[in-house]
Amino acid sequence: MATIQNCPECGAVWQDEQTCQDTFNQMLAWDFEDPEGAGAVHYLTLLSYHLQHPSLYSLDGLKEAKQLLVDFLERGATIEQVRKRNRDTMDSGKRTFKIAGTTDSQGAYAPPIAWTMTAADVTAGGVEVYCESVRAWARSILEALKASGNLA
Repeated sequence: MATIQNCPECGAVWQDEQTCQDTFNQMLAWDFEDPEGAGAVHYLTLLSYHLQHPSLYSLDGLKEAKQLLVDFLERGATIEQVRKRNRDTMDSGKRTFKIAGTTDSQGAYAPPIAWTMTAADVTAGGVEVYCESVRAWARSILEALKASGNLA
């Protein structure tokens, strides 16, 4: 008999103990197996997964991540442009805040978000349409953040 649970952060259905982390690991494997193909969306994969699992970020980290999504999807920024722009402010030796969530600071959404697409939807489409699926997933996250009032 199949065991079905839901992710406490993104709400994705976990079947047969296949968690979001397992799904994320599959996406990372695809990214690294084909760096020129699937790997071309690696930055969106990381950002999207973490935005749907906000406790992985600190409060400040979540704020920065939401801005990155806007930069990529609405402003057309490239990863190279973002790295160049942020190299001084985001350098771990110069940054005044932690990006990763800690017991003292974990990102969360208020109100909670009903996501229309999750990592499980991306991998369900298979590696053949992976890049398109990741882009659609990132776009769905941006729209859900806006609709929920969680994007300033």
